[in-house]
Amino acid sequence: MSDYDRIAEAISFIASRVDSQPTLQEIAGHLHLSPFHFQRLFSRWAGVTPKRFLQVLTLERAKQLLSESKSLLEVSDALGLSSGSRLYDHFVHLEAVTPGEYKTGGLGLTIEHAVHDTPFGQAFIATTPRGVCSFAFLDGTEIDEYLTGLHKAWPHAAMRENRQRTLAVIRAMFHGERKPDRPVSLHVSGTNFQISVWKALLQIPPARVASYSQVAAAIGHPNSARAVGRAVGANPVAFLIPCHRVIQQSGRLGGYHWGETRKQAIHAWESARVEQPQP
Repeated sequence: MSDYDRIAEAISFIASRVDSQPTLQEIAGHLHLSPFHFQRLFSRWAGVTPKRFLQVLTLERAKQLLSESKSLLEVSDALGLSSGSRLYDHFVHLEAVTPGEYKTGGLGLTIEHAVHDTPFGQAFIATTPRGVCSFAFLDGTEIDEYLTGLHKAWPHAAMRENRQRTLAVIRAMFHGERKPDRPVSLHVSGTNFQISVWKALLQIPPARVASYSQVAAAIGHPNSARAVGRAVGANPVAFLIPCHRVIQQSGRLGGYHWGETRKQAIHAWESARVEQPQP
């Protein structure tokens, strides 16, 4: 069992008992580990103690983040969602597939892909010369599903496994091995509405959240929260396009294509890297 599998089990246990505030001994006992071993394992993975993580999961904290969040619309106006400006603190740059590229179905294009370990389990990643076109967490044998999806989207492109090339992107995503002047590029295909939603998601800083209605307002469609939800669900590049930062207006996390436990884990992991740990 991997560290993430153990952590995921702990997260599920904690999340199901937030109201009763389980003790370190209770959580460790559920995993059949000593409290010392469990705390060391959890802190090494998350960067925070289980107690701090429990605070991250509370509904009250989510509601506070929603109320404190600077209006996405203000941020969007300042940065220009429709422009080609670099987003996400100069970390991620999103480019949409052009009509010409779509029409040719990837003729002459080589897509490199691989499966890598991440802090949240194994993940499938695929890149074109212009950027990441697919990223998804794996829970089983979905790699065939994602390869089939790529073939459908790019029927004339050449597919090639290349772990060394894709590893550089993984290191930039999860280990901070990147240069400030070289953002990770995304090369994605979607409708104009979907692209506008995905660009809005890139405005949400790590360890912060926004509601579906806030995102809808940010893209100039305040009555399209449900349509925003569908666009969020169609996100082709998990984590880099941070759909995990969109939650329900009530403060609840809501659904996530790769599982609510993983969504909780990502929230805590990001918070640990942005906020100062509290005793």
